[in-house]
Amino acid sequence: MKTTPVYSMTGYASMQSVIQTDSNASTRVGLEIRSVNSRFLDIGFKLGEELRHTEPALRELLGAGLKRGKVELRAFVAQSEASSVKTPTAAWMTQLAQAQDAIRTAFPSARELAVGDVMRLAANESSGADRSEAYAHTCTLLCTQALSALKESRAREGARLAQTLLDRLVTLRTLAQQAAPLVPQLVEQQRKKFLERWRDAMAIAEGVATPEAAQDRALTEATAFAIRIDVSEELNRLDVHLDEIERLLSQGGELGKRLDFLIQELHREANTLGSKSTTIELTRISVDMKVLIEQMREQVQNIE
Repeated sequence: MKTTPVYSMTGYASMQSVIQTDSNASTRVGLEIRSVNSRFLDIGFKLGEELRHTEPALRELLGAGLKRGKVELRAFVAQSEASSVKTPTAAWMTQLAQAQDAIRTAFPSARELAVGDVMRLAANESSGADRSEAYAHTCTLLCTQALSALKESRAREGARLAQTLLDRLVTLRTLAQQAAPLVPQLVEQQRKKFLERWRDAMAIAEGVATPEAAQDRALTEATAFAIRIDVSEELNRLDVHLDEIERLLSQGGELGKRLDFLIQELHREANTLGSKSTTIELTRISVDMKVLIEQMREQVQNIE
């Protein structure tokens, strides 16, 4: 069974293509996509004037390919030096002269076209619908290619994040195993202390209370203490959460929000473990757990 990759929300990809407009002119179209972590899918664009009309199509592509992340797409058109100088054809020059005569007839005060004006008009002669369509087609193709490269980049980063989380899970399980036998040992030690205090109290106040009643009270206090410091339930829930995180990582896909919730639950159990601690060793284990869980939280914030 093929598993779905774990995707990071951090990635980068760029693509370029050259459009040959004629034998002496070419135009370079470039596109790059950057993404970082975000709670939702937030797409922003920085497009050159020639590519603004492509934004709806580009947004649709990104929305279909990505689930979460703050994504910025930048695209531009750069003309080669050859394309900026175009020699006007004789037929086009004749049409331009006729147009100028008609304008001068209607507006006698209109100035004549300078050489620079003619060259700019010639450079823009073929910049109509055909060129716009070529830009849109190329930009869309580049976006498809860059999106594929971005997802591959995010998958590689996601695999590293998943492995880091799995390593932390192993350490957390080890700490939980170290904590499990501490509580029974502590309860037994405390029970012995209560009985010793009972014997001391009986020696001082002999005859005030029956030995059976005093012993029952000491054992009752020991039982209450055992209930108060019992962390078996917290350790069991901790183990369940660790199993679920491991299952999600092996399953892959869109799991960042579910992992974030489980990290919160892990922190809750580790915190309760520390609050119930009555020994330095158990407190140390709780602190080590919370450090590891906080490191996991930072990693999970970047998973899609």
